[in-house]
Amino acid sequence: MKKRILLLAGGQSGEHEVSLMSARSVLSALPRDQFDVTPVVISKQGRWLPPTETQRALESGEAATGGDLVLHRVASAEGYDAVFPLLHGPMGEDGTVQGLLTLAGIPFVGSGVLGSAVSMDKVMTKQVLESAGIAQVAWRLAVRREWQQNPQGVRDRAAELGFPLFVKPANLGSSVGISKVGAPDELDGALNLAFGLDRRVILEAMTSHKPREVEVGILGNDAPIASPVGELRFEADFYDYETKYTEGRATMHIPAPLPPEVAERVRAEALRAFLALDCAGLARVDFFYVEETGELLLNEVNTMPGFTTTSMYPKLFEAAGLSYSELVTRLVGLALEER
Repeated sequence: MKKRILLLAGGQSGEHEVSLMSARSVLSALPRDQFDVTPVVISKQGRWLPPTETQRALESGEAATGGDLVLHRVASAEGYDAVFPLLHGPMGEDGTVQGLLTLAGIPFVGSGVLGSAVSMDKVMTKQVLESAGIAQVAWRLAVRREWQQNPQGVRDRAAELGFPLFVKPANLGSSVGISKVGAPDELDGALNLAFGLDRRVILEAMTSHKPREVEVGILGNDAPIASPVGELRFEADFYDYETKYTEGRATMHIPAPLPPEVAERVRAEALRAFLALDCAGLARVDFFYVEETGELLLNEVNTMPGFTTTSMYPKLFEAAGLSYSELVTRLVGLALEER
């Protein structure tokens, strides 16, 4: 008997259009002899679109509007065997939708409330990984109220890290609101930008030398496996929004040209992070590798990475011999197994 799958796409984050592209790929890849798939697009306003408007949004790839209230649509999902919440960033990947589906008693692909929320929040991620002994760049936390009442205290904290440094909103994706600050006179503008998007901001030190950016895919629940290591290369100062989503600005190299012992170390640390954060189903774990010093520093954990056929996560498992169709089928199986 076919499994009935509800595929959620779109959402309220800056990665709405990326999610639509990912959903089109997943729709065409789930075997029709095993699954009966119903897509539902969530608009940027948080409304859930009916079938005709969902189809129009998927075909056009443009931001969707209109639709019904969330709770009405979740209540109607009772007849589904599992949900594939293919949503990136806030209000989709951060535990909010996962909590809604948990309350509704519907199995879903990916991490639960805890793993999703902690992995989305850069502050909590760093604190959990520190407790697990996983190396990261030096960092400091600043909060909006402190910036308003004691801005010099925040500037002093940044100076402890030295310049250049990065300023990042704690709870956004897609490199939105991230600034590279080369000197103290650039700091206030970067902090104002970040605090305009989030009440908590991360200050991150630069590595001692320009790092290589390497990534690993993780697949599984309590006994996960790691993919081969991939590497991202680009000319920009850092992997900002424009570099990430402009064709030709970055290239993927799979497998990454690393010594075998380094690649194995990357994979082992990615698995440790996945389990420390209580992730499930899938994740892409990103690292900085500093060749000159041998440092391996975890950058972030993405619990619902981009999922087009050309995205890094499926390409990593393709290199391991798992086709795109086999990968999405396995993810649905993991959702049913976990819940």
